[in-house]
Amino acid sequence: MQLLWLRSDLRQHDNTALSAAAERGPTVAVYLISPEQWLAHDDAPCKVDFWLRNLRTLSDDLSQLNIPLLIRTAPTWAEAPAVLLELCQQLGINDVHVNDEYGIHETRRDHAVADALKAKGIGFHSYLDQLLFAPGSILTQSGSYFKVFSQFRKICYNRLHMALPKIVAAPTAQAALSISGDSLPDAIPGFETPSQTLRDLWPAGEDHAQERLTRFASEQIHYYQDERDLPAKPGTSQISAYLAAGVLSPRQCLHAALNSNRGEFESGSPGVFTWISELIWREFYKHILVGFPRVCRHRAFKPETEYLPWRDAPSELAAWQEGRSGVPIIDAAIKQLLATGWMHNRLRMVVAMFLTKNLLIDWREGERFFMRHLIDGDLAANNGGWQWSASTGTDSVPYFRIFNPLSQSERFDPEGLFIKHWLPELAALNKKEVHNPTSAGGLFGVADYPAPIVDLKKSRERALSAFKNLPSRDILEVVRD
Repeated sequence: MQLLWLRSDLRQHDNTALSAAAERGPTVAVYLISPEQWLAHDDAPCKVDFWLRNLRTLSDDLSQLNIPLLIRTAPTWAEAPAVLLELCQQLGINDVHVNDEYGIHETRRDHAVADALKAKGIGFHSYLDQLLFAPGSILTQSGSYFKVFSQFRKICYNRLHMALPKIVAAPTAQAALSISGDSLPDAIPGFETPSQTLRDLWPAGEDHAQERLTRFASEQIHYYQDERDLPAKPGTSQISAYLAAGVLSPRQCLHAALNSNRGEFESGSPGVFTWISELIWREFYKHILVGFPRVCRHRAFKPETEYLPWRDAPSELAAWQEGRSGVPIIDAAIKQLLATGWMHNRLRMVVAMFLTKNLLIDWREGERFFMRHLIDGDLAANNGGWQWSASTGTDSVPYFRIFNPLSQSERFDPEGLFIKHWLPELAALNKKEVHNPTSAGGLFGVADYPAPIVDLKKSRERALSAFKNLPSRDILEVVRD
């Protein structure tokens, strides 16, 4: 008997561990409910709800294959070895199959489970599935992990040109087992159920995920390079939640993109090339997570930036978190996040840079806030994005390149359509005033909208000064020695 331990791979098709288990013999699947671990990792309630809804759909799909889905509780991952060992002994399991996950806690959990099982003669098999390339397989000539994305991407493209990763065949139905699947809870204590409006934005299941991917690849991907930065347009794929939960695989995404471009990477559609680059960015940050595990420990990738004089400004942090900064593009983006569990990628950068540069508030505050609200919350991507914007990360934006949120707003939401959708109190303003309501006249701007909590010019100068006065890396190495 084989056991498939599902984690962030909630799909039936192109699932490496599922297919491998089914090839070996009769298979049972299990999913661990770990609420204390999820709380410790700041997983958003809407994300937990999304997992449960996708699990429910997957359970139905697996039942068509006569693979029962069992549900067990391991409040923290420290309890996973005992819970899984007990299940294996109850069912007479010979081997456990998993798809690799990445991060310090995930790696420790899997090593502990493998050790516990092997001590009892039970096999533990892990597979590359969440990525196109295994961490450690894309290295510099000196044998280290890449720190520069463009160099990493070049190697990835060379490898993909040589051989595309193949889609894994889905298993066929097995003989029925005398084991019944478990029912899934409707909710998890400690995680509020999101609104039905939010749920409707993110329907669960592979069919919906594939439909979204297919529609994007056939209709929108060729405009992606031109429209991906425009938050008022549907210029992005909006499949990130499905990728994070493993309802879609990166292989499926890559093949869909290439099929829309006659198999070409660099030539043909610029939109396809740009979108595949975004898939590689996802890959890059996962590799960074493994190669430089300090980023898993809430540490800056660039050690010298740990000495930045971050401000303790709780009232300003709260205003930013609640969409009351007085800068419309920032507040509209936050309102989008709170209402939908998702934020447009360009706005993630603008919002993050405003917090870390204009307010000079620690990027970790923003990273945590995003994880607590994102339906597509992913440690590697979220950490990588925040450290990029804060100029503390690998291949990050130079510290002196600070986005002006008003300029960004005028450039990427020129008519103010996105702002007016999320901030209806500004609907009466013209397309110039809507980006900066204090310019609308009068001493107080718009009555129902707050004044900016920070002076953009002065706060920019403050951030530049903070970075310029950091100790150099050479000095830090001398101090450590």
